[in-house]
Amino acid sequence: MVRSIIYTATAIVLCVAFFIFTEIYVGEQFGCLTEAAAELRRKTEEGEASENDALAVQALWDDKKSKLHIFIPHNDIAQIDYCLSEARGHLAAGNAELALAKIETVVRLSRSLPFSYSVRLENVF
Repeated sequence: MVRSIIYTATAIVLCVAFFIFTEIYVGEQFGCLTEAAAELRRKTEEGEASENDALAVQALWDDKKSKLHIFIPHNDIAQIDYCLSEARGHLAAGNAELALAKIETVVRLSRSLPFSYSVRLENVF
């Protein structure tokens, strides 16, 4: 009886620790992407952004997404990939307005996705 209580308490503590780690880790990964995408948005608004800037954000995202596949569904990761690729293409073509729309989508996704998968009451029920 005592062992069962200890094992149950240990399992609960480990689950809580894992949820806390996941929330912090995913938040940090998307925080880096948010900062990079916001900087790309600023440069695009000022007319200073180039395809190389978008490639740098894509390289950062490629590094982050390889570690996020465990926590985030592939479709959400693919959506960010798609928007970044389109933004890079628009910047290469010199169409800053369309690139800005895609960059804004990336910024919003990178801010909202961590909250969508965090352990919160509204996500559980």
